[in-house]
Amino acid sequence: MSGPDIDYRAVFQALPGMVALLTPELVYEDANADFLRESHRSREDLIGRYLFDVFPDNPGDPAATGARNLEASLRRVVETGERDTMALQRYDVQSTERPGEWEERYWSPVNAPVLGAEGRVVLLVHRVEEVTELIRARRRTGGDRARVLEAELYTRSRELQEVNERLRLAHARDREIALALQDAMLPALHLADHHRTAVRYRPAVGALNVCGDWYDLVELPGDRMAVAVGDVVGHGLAAAGVMGQLRSALSAASRVAEGPARALEVLGLYARAVDGAESTTAASVHIDWPTRTLTYSSAGHPPPAVLCEDGTVVFLDQATDPPLGARPEHVPRPQAEQAFKPGDTLVLYTDGLIERRHEDITTGLHRLAASLAAHLTLEPDQLADLLLLDLLPAAGATDDTALIVLRL
Repeated sequence: MSGPDIDYRAVFQALPGMVALLTPELVYEDANADFLRESHRSREDLIGRYLFDVFPDNPGDPAATGARNLEASLRRVVETGERDTMALQRYDVQSTERPGEWEERYWSPVNAPVLGAEGRVVLLVHRVEEVTELIRARRRTGGDRARVLEAELYTRSRELQEVNERLRLAHARDREIALALQDAMLPALHLADHHRTAVRYRPAVGALNVCGDWYDLVELPGDRMAVAVGDVVGHGLAAAGVMGQLRSALSAASRVAEGPARALEVLGLYARAVDGAESTTAASVHIDWPTRTLTYSSAGHPPPAVLCEDGTVVFLDQATDPPLGARPEHVPRPQAEQAFKPGDTLVLYTDGLIERRHEDITTGLHRLAASLAAHLTLEPDQLADLLLLDLLPAAGATDDTALIVLRL
């Protein structure tokens, strides 16, 4: 007997205490009734707006650190996927009735991640306990004790600020190392002159959101080429290391395997022995210029696209299989073929180019097709740059993007 369906939105609204939901970009997604009441804000004031546009630090208080400390905590949750309980914060709030006037407020925040199916943070639960009246009551009952409490609060706030700065510097250092490692492992182009190709890699915004995206191009005998892209789940140095192992393994397999499906099968077997390689996605296309044929296979990856000379866009989506390691038993992967004409353009990419939170993937594919058709006559270098300009968010993507544009 199945239980009753649960209205989770109703449950969220009924939660005691102030609770809000934030996107990883720190934009308000929802807030319960207590949060609206205690913050003196309406849903229209919050939903869809950046947290620190709604609640900035008091510009008249040079010692204010509430916003800085809160942002550091939230960024830490996004990067680590772990809950963060903050020390008591003084975080003044601008009065809604008297603009320009700031009200002294004290908060005790707890920030927790909500993970998606791929293990990435998709939402942040921001729970706040408002303790201003408690602080004021202590002041009324004992001035000396209140002054001691305020001094302790200030000291703890300064200590937290110093810890956050050390963490920020450590994260920035790790990001630089991960980017350097990733750049060293991605191949430089040494292709024949008649292959007009452009490759691009754009890291995600954020301290450690350097993920495991890669691209690879391998010359094969008989005027053929293997082109591939892949995406390791996770971010930071660990993902960059896994990426290097898998890219090298697929590059080697492509040179000896009979087609892309067999190469991905070999990669899948190898990935079982690599920690952190599970659920990696990859797409591989073998180009045969003498027969004008694309042979392709995909392991859970967004489909490569072919921009035809007449402006139509064909997605290579007839040989799609689950990501690496998704099946407990080895099963042969599918493979399909697509004819091409001289002057067509092949485009491979990772999901950072097309996927957006709260949006169906088909929307991103339609956006990609429209951008390709709009830039039909451009050379690969120009087309690659304009695809990134058209499709990546202006504020920066929250996921890496690898891109290959190759004129057939």
